[in-house]
Amino acid sequence: MIKKITLGLLVLALSTSCVSKKIYTDLENKYTDLKKENRTIADENAELLKAKSELELNRDVLLSELAKVKSERDKWQAETKEANSKYDVLEASYKALEKNSSEALKANLAKNRELLEQLEAKGKALALEQERLDASGKRLSELEALIAAKEASMLKLKETLLNALNGFEGKGLTVEQKNGKVYVSMENKLLFNSGSWAVSSEGKNAVIEVGKVLGDNPDISVLIEGHTDDVPFGGSGPIADNWDLSTKRATSIVAILSENKKINKQNLTAAGRGEFSPLGSNATAEGKAKNRRIEIILTPKLDAIAEMLKDIN
Repeated sequence: MIKKITLGLLVLALSTSCVSKKIYTDLENKYTDLKKENRTIADENAELLKAKSELELNRDVLLSELAKVKSERDKWQAETKEANSKYDVLEASYKALEKNSSEALKANLAKNRELLEQLEAKGKALALEQERLDASGKRLSELEALIAAKEASMLKLKETLLNALNGFEGKGLTVEQKNGKVYVSMENKLLFNSGSWAVSSEGKNAVIEVGKVLGDNPDISVLIEGHTDDVPFGGSGPIADNWDLSTKRATSIVAILSENKKINKQNLTAAGRGEFSPLGSNATAEGKAKNRRIEIILTPKLDAIAEMLKDIN
């Protein structure tokens, strides 16, 4: 625009033939000044355009950053909203849990008190049971001592009988101890003739010796058992069969023992077993001889032991 004005002035000056030199010089100076001003304005315009470009670039960067910030803000707001929502849920859950915990705590306390009461009751019961066990243990020790004493007394009784019956050794008489009892076994060859229940003189002497020992041991129960072989009884008279004969022979031994006034007759029992409790095989003569016998079974009185067992139970 400045160029157009300058050119116009120049044309006007040239077209006038009567222009003075002074005017020409003034116009020329103005032209030069205007050119300088034009360059200055152009430079300023270039600077402004450059500044504008930089501002636009900065604006784009700022807009991009603004969009990013807005996006992050939106994300943060969403996360904050979600966190607040979770917090509300957690707070509600905590309050519910706190309420439930209080109720559960009360229930647990009540249950614990109940358990403590049960434990206390069990403790008392265990203490009573321990006392009972201690008492039973003491009674058991006493019982063991009593049984041991009974065993010792029966062993002594066996030894006494062996000494008393020493003269009948090898004549079908044996003495043994088993199951807490003493067994005196006399074969029929020492006591009876075949089919008879009358005791021979030598057999009677053996029974009398047994009676002497029993008289010195009044606390012994005496069971006299009669036994036969399996040969049927062939005699006549009041005897019907082997069972009858075995019983009759047992009562004959009881009669001899009863002659000893020191023996308590309440301790004597007679029983017949016939051929139904053999010691040996009835297929041999030796077995039959063992089966034909009288057994005197001596048992200690167990009343005291029975009473102790009741106390223990």
